[in-house]
Amino acid sequence: MTKYSTFAENVLNFNEQLANIQIKLPEGFKLINPFSGLNKDQIEEITTIFYNKFYNDRNKRYVIFGSSPARRGSAIVGVPFEDAAHLQQETGITVDDFHINKSSSNFLYDVINRCGGCDKFYSKFYMNFVCPLGIERETSPGHSVNCNYYENKKLKQALYDFIVNSIKKQLEFNIDKSICYCIGSGENYKFLNQINNQFHFFKKIISLEHPRFIMQYNSKNKENFLEKYLNALSINEKEMNL
Repeated sequence: MTKYSTFAENVLNFNEQLANIQIKLPEGFKLINPFSGLNKDQIEEITTIFYNKFYNDRNKRYVIFGSSPARRGSAIVGVPFEDAAHLQQETGITVDDFHINKSSSNFLYDVINRCGGCDKFYSKFYMNFVCPLGIERETSPGHSVNCNYYENKKLKQALYDFIVNSIKKQLEFNIDKSICYCIGSGENYKFLNQINNQFHFFKKIISLEHPRFIMQYNSKNKENFLEKYLNALSINEKEMNL
């Protein structure tokens, strides 16, 4: 643990540090930072309520890493893998103009619910991203698309030190380093393994298919993927009924 007494305080302090991040990206790429944007006061209020609600303790947790937050999702609301509609339900705060509820986040809510709900799930797991800030790529003047940190070699190089340092800081939150769960079984898993081999962050990394991949291309097998998530997270039927 760091000098901050609760897990929530560690996360909120980490977010506060993210507000001051300045990284020169290759031309055509831009960071999306909710902690320093126009809605930063609203985001601070949302994240403070959320983390104090679910992380106001000293529990040791496993980390679940995605790749980078979606530019119209987590990159805006400030809480990894949460969308605006669900956050409004949990915190009572309206996220201006971003009332979206995507199928990928719905899949994760199904996982959370089968794990016994938010209170139980968040008491065991902390979710964030390998690159904790969103990225967008300009496709034409005035038009941009979502981008992951690994999609461009120069982009990945520009973000490398930031990514490594961000993981190091989060490991000080009282993270269980025996297992890391990686959402994304392709490039995100490959890169996370690469830096883990160098820095030895975790003893083991378990990959899980990305919910977007599941819901867009394998929705008929959703139940099988849910079971895979639950088995990987070591949630058995007895625990779910507690």
